[in-house]
Amino acid sequence: MSSTIETTTTGAATGRPRRGAPPARHANATTLWNAVPWTLPALILIFGVVLFPAGYMIFNSTRKISVAGVDHGSVGLQNYITVLSRPEIPQILLNTFIWVVSVVVITVVISLALAQFLDKNFPGRRWVRMAIIVPWAASVVMTTTVFVYGLDPFYGIINKFLVDIHVLAQPFGFTKEPVPAFLSSIAIAVFVSLPFTTYTILAGLAGIPGDMLEAAKVDGAGAMRSYFGVTLPNLRPAIALASLINIINVFNSLPILKLMTGSIPGYKADTTTTYVFKLLQNEQRIDLSSALSVINFLIVLVVVALYLWIVKPMKEVS
Repeated sequence: MSSTIETTTTGAATGRPRRGAPPARHANATTLWNAVPWTLPALILIFGVVLFPAGYMIFNSTRKISVAGVDHGSVGLQNYITVLSRPEIPQILLNTFIWVVSVVVITVVISLALAQFLDKNFPGRRWVRMAIIVPWAASVVMTTTVFVYGLDPFYGIINKFLVDIHVLAQPFGFTKEPVPAFLSSIAIAVFVSLPFTTYTILAGLAGIPGDMLEAAKVDGAGAMRSYFGVTLPNLRPAIALASLINIINVFNSLPILKLMTGSIPGYKADTTTTYVFKLLQNEQRIDLSSALSVINFLIVLVVVALYLWIVKPMKEVS
């Protein structure tokens, strides 16, 4: 019996499998197959909602499809060349860059201030926190529609208010010209992005150890030095997460720009996402819109990869 125990112990010490134990490879395969019934519904959903539509879109981007929807065969990368060679593309790419950077940067800056304010104890803080959620809980289409009607030069309440407080001499058509409509869309996008970003940063503030801030005070650091030296560095993961999700959401956002700038002729207020919609709706070019959708997807992947590489959100605070 002592020989058996000695053999078993020796086998464990040398890393050899114990006598009668199943091989590690077999055990891993068994575990994988046991997990299949639990993960199969999620895998089917991922395939049906994400992988199959994406694959079909890539397939369409390499075909010549008529306005009637007839597939005339493969054209290789010609659709990509056709889309990228259009004269309006430089303006659209510039609009997309301004759109994403402006909305994300302004949202993060305002959310930092809001989160810092909501982290303090004051009467009615719970109700203020609940009020911040309203733009997030409401439909983006509904919120944008309220602003569209409010900015109308003839019966818009926002226009009337700006005239009454003498900001405007007369009602102005915010949704009638490309630049005002585009800038108004940025303001609306910031408004609907604030709740998520504020609450993400607020959660980051709650996770900062109180003894770190106390140690900074003991060392003689003032409020500003404590914020930029202790609070802000510890908010790196929260800010990075909020910024990353906002970049993806804003880049792919259609409702706001569609409602605010959809009636403006031309492409001066369009981003790549709204341009995809116009190619599909106005020109009925499934092949070209699919090619631009693939380009959009690749741009998002590159931007996210660069962001993660530069920001390094999981880097520990020294």
